[in-house]
Amino acid sequence: MSTDTFKAIVARKAEGGQSVALEQADESLLPAADVTVDVAWSTLNYKDGLALKGLGRILRTFPMAPGIDFSGTVRTSDSPEFKPGDQVILTGWGVGETWSGGFSARARARSEWLVKLPEGMSPRQAMAIGTAGFTAMLCVMALERHGIEAGGEVLVTGAAGGVGSIAVRLLSRLGYRVVALTGRPEEAGFLTGLGASEILDRTVLQAPGKPMQSERWAGVVDTVGGTILANAIAATKAEGAVAACGLAGGTDLPTTVLPFILRGVCLLGVNSVDAPMARRQEAWARLARELTPADLDGLTQEVALEDVLGLADDILAGKVRGRTVVRI
Repeated sequence: MSTDTFKAIVARKAEGGQSVALEQADESLLPAADVTVDVAWSTLNYKDGLALKGLGRILRTFPMAPGIDFSGTVRTSDSPEFKPGDQVILTGWGVGETWSGGFSARARARSEWLVKLPEGMSPRQAMAIGTAGFTAMLCVMALERHGIEAGGEVLVTGAAGGVGSIAVRLLSRLGYRVVALTGRPEEAGFLTGLGASEILDRTVLQAPGKPMQSERWAGVVDTVGGTILANAIAATKAEGAVAACGLAGGTDLPTTVLPFILRGVCLLGVNSVDAPMARRQEAWARLARELTPADLDGLTQEVALEDVLGLADDILAGKVRGRTVVRI
């Protein structure tokens, strides 16, 4: 091993699955690409929990460092777009899945995947937002493009989680009336503090319901999927829209075409992994404007890289509130 080593959580192929451990790695861990980054911060997302536990076939290349996002400083660059010392953000593009990711003090990425850190935002703040906050903003932008105007009532499912909590804050800040759906009633104060006008218990939408229900929501940000998404669609107003970005509650969608053809409801799929660069840059610029440092501090807990392996079960069990930034 090279004497130029750095700490990383490394997943390796093992009999019956994979092994994951904190190691001293070298650059043989990193794929070939034109920009090398000294990673300062990463985050713990639901997908990272799946990856660390070997679930869902998230990791498809070994050995590698999991971690689907990171922020840090360019160490070396063969791209004219970036120079050493530039501060950058990476989310998506299969990093932390098929490409060594952010749970590592050093990472390498293709220059076309990187976004320059917006003015006024620190690398830590960028990861307090992370993939979850970026996804939340894409959902908000999707509702806006559909014409869902401020003042309307918007349901956010999985509201105490990473995507949901930032969606609640953004929508409230932008003037929507936000109803937060959560399976953790003890988080009501947290969600009200983010701007939720009403808290609904998850059980209200958890049981199978009629395909057409009383109209309530102008829009929905759904992070859950499954029956909860089906019930949210069924109660969306005529010409309303549902932005769907998650599957913690299942990949099936037990609904009918009735809300779509009788009310004109639109289901808007939000894919943060392969979002085009212009949309990425717009989303990050808006996040820098709309979320204050105080907002992010209230949403965020900080852990060290050494702590990440012990938190995988918690995030999969829905026990992690808001955002978890990982100090690399």
